[in-house]
Amino acid sequence: MGRFSKMHGLGNDFVVIDARTDAVDMTESRARAIADRHAGIGCDQLILIGNAPDADVSMQIFNADGSEVEACGNATRCVPLFVGRDVLIRTKAGLLDAKAVDGGASVDMGAPRFDWDAIPLAYPMDTLTMGASWEDLPAPAAVNVGNPHVIFFVDDLDGVNFDHLGPLIEHDPLFPARVNVNFAQVVGDHHIRLVVWERGAGLTRACGTGACAAAVAAIRRKAATGPVTVSLPGGDLIIDWAPGGTIRMTGPATHVFDGEADWSRF
Repeated sequence: MGRFSKMHGLGNDFVVIDARTDAVDMTESRARAIADRHAGIGCDQLILIGNAPDADVSMQIFNADGSEVEACGNATRCVPLFVGRDVLIRTKAGLLDAKAVDGGASVDMGAPRFDWDAIPLAYPMDTLTMGASWEDLPAPAAVNVGNPHVIFFVDDLDGVNFDHLGPLIEHDPLFPARVNVNFAQVVGDHHIRLVVWERGAGLTRACGTGACAAAVAAIRRKAATGPVTVSLPGGDLIIDWAPGGTIRMTGPATHVFDGEADWSRF
């Protein structure tokens, strides 16, 4: 039997497995089966905590469809709570420094990248105001914050058909690694509303890297000034960034319960 914790950041929920002592052979099909909300444990992402030679722990992230991804901001905030102390975390997106704060954690998410081939896009394009759009959406911005994001700034967030536009854009050939799709509405100099269609997971109550990407894009467009409160369906995150610097994300993390499972059954 293997132990796991169920955790969430603003309703973006995770099965977190400690593989530091007992290794877990995680495959795409196994991760998908564990994430299944009807026949498995159920989660948006599965998180595997392991050892790292250059950090306190490593973190592998698997979306609900079984695909492994580079970064997850909400899951990163859960790691110091899971481990019980401040931690330096090795991820596929690089090293992340996560510190516990009252009710959650504050994470240095690293520096954003804006080059078209760092997003990545299929061909060269300005990533601040892209020469592409979909249906009646305005021209978006693109940012890589450890994983790829496209951000649409709309006047009325409540009028967007997320279920139609999200998968359409996620799988567009312009994004060879697929993309996280962010729909944002600037409501003040320091405040953004955001809904995210997450790559491999669909609509989510919160997306930490999406909040980072939306805040960075708004600041680059001079539509907002940091620190920015990003309001998602699950709650608020505080994102602070200045051009040339790294992104600081602060917000809640919650431990729900612990459990045991036989991973060979998935």
